[in-house]
Amino acid sequence: MSSTTASSVVLAVLALAVSSTCAAQPAPSGRDLYLHACAGCHQANGAGVQGAFPPLIHDPLVTGAPTLGARIVLEGAGPMPNFDQQFTDAQVAAVLTYVRSSFGNSSPPVSPAVVAGVRKALAHGH
Repeated sequence: MSSTTASSVVLAVLALAVSSTCAAQPAPSGRDLYLHACAGCHQANGAGVQGAFPPLIHDPLVTGAPTLGARIVLEGAGPMPNFDQQFTDAQVAAVLTYVRSSFGNSSPPVSPAVVAGVRKALAHGH
């Protein structure tokens, strides 16, 4: 086997190993994303900080129309930053689904398609 062929084989095996490793990594859960990006203000238990960051427990903005929650996460609100560049549609949907079903909330899940629709509407100025 020539050194060029051997190098090609080694590179192909390494590329396969890297892509298999990357594919095997599960996407972060809504809970993980929440704890990383949201809990610093809204607290791990969703109780918020009085006078600064609202609680997410039984809040109509959380439990109501999923498009409203998506808009808030994508655009930000008050002191809350926007996450339109940090999170994909699937990640926003995962965070919203986690919050809507945690802290005593029991609202249905949010789909990435709902978030994509809100993102598209915002991009067109709606």
